[in-house]
Amino acid sequence: MSKFLIKKLATLLVAFPVLITNAQDSLNEKRPEMADALRSNGKIYVVVAVLVVILLGLFFYLISLDRKISGLEK
Repeated sequence: MSKFLIKKLATLLVAFPVLITNAQDSLNEKRPEMADALRSNGKIYVVVAVLVVILLGLFFYLISLDRKISGLEK
């Protein structure tokens, strides 16, 4: 894996919790009704699961694409 990709992933892993914390602070001020409804029905977990699957798919696609490009460069 290229050093550039590793640096970007490390930056993302560091910045992601900070962004979530800031988003949660702003949600405490005004809470959207849709999020409350999804949370009360338990459907919020489905939304989170779908987002995680999409992000993991993109992550593995980028890794495989990086490997293919590195192979072509050699």
